[in-house]
Amino acid sequence: MALLEARQTILPKRLSAPGPDAAQLQQILAAAAHAPDHDRRLPWRFVVVPEARRTDLADVFARALIERDTQATPEQVQQAREKAFRAPLLMLAIAQLAPADDDIPDVERFISAGCAIQNMLLVATAQGFGSSLTSGKALGSAPLRELFSLGANEQALCFINIGTPNARKPARHRPLPKDYVVELGRTP
Repeated sequence: MALLEARQTILPKRLSAPGPDAAQLQQILAAAAHAPDHDRRLPWRFVVVPEARRTDLADVFARALIERDTQATPEQVQQAREKAFRAPLLMLAIAQLAPADDDIPDVERFISAGCAIQNMLLVATAQGFGSSLTSGKALGSAPLRELFSLGANEQALCFINIGTPNARKPARHRPLPKDYVVELGRTP
């Protein structure tokens, strides 16, 4: 419980170097393999975005914004580009959707991906790092799909950001089980 209670979202702008080293990253990635996934189907994958490719991602964020909003200001385009450079470790989580002949529905694949992501966030927290998930309209854009070589049966879910927290907010109030659990047959 202490580990679960220690995990909190630290926005990418509050994450700085150092990020995980190679051994720590391998532990983080290995944690994903412990998610429930229907007989090792691996209905998800992750793509690490190394520093050398951050400019490519920044270009995708800018192109996606301009495609959505032809009136975007240069400042807005620059802000979109900056998102690629905030966290020391940045990776994309991708769900692999069900092929027509598979009986495991997409919702279960998404749940498995979420479990894999949570496992990775918990290991990062245990290592002393801060983390967050980020998303946005660029996730569904053609330029992003192309950069990450997404197949027709794949969906970008979110970016995972990990680094050393340079600021933390106070722990937030979490709901109690009584706030979200009822017994079948009883009214809330």
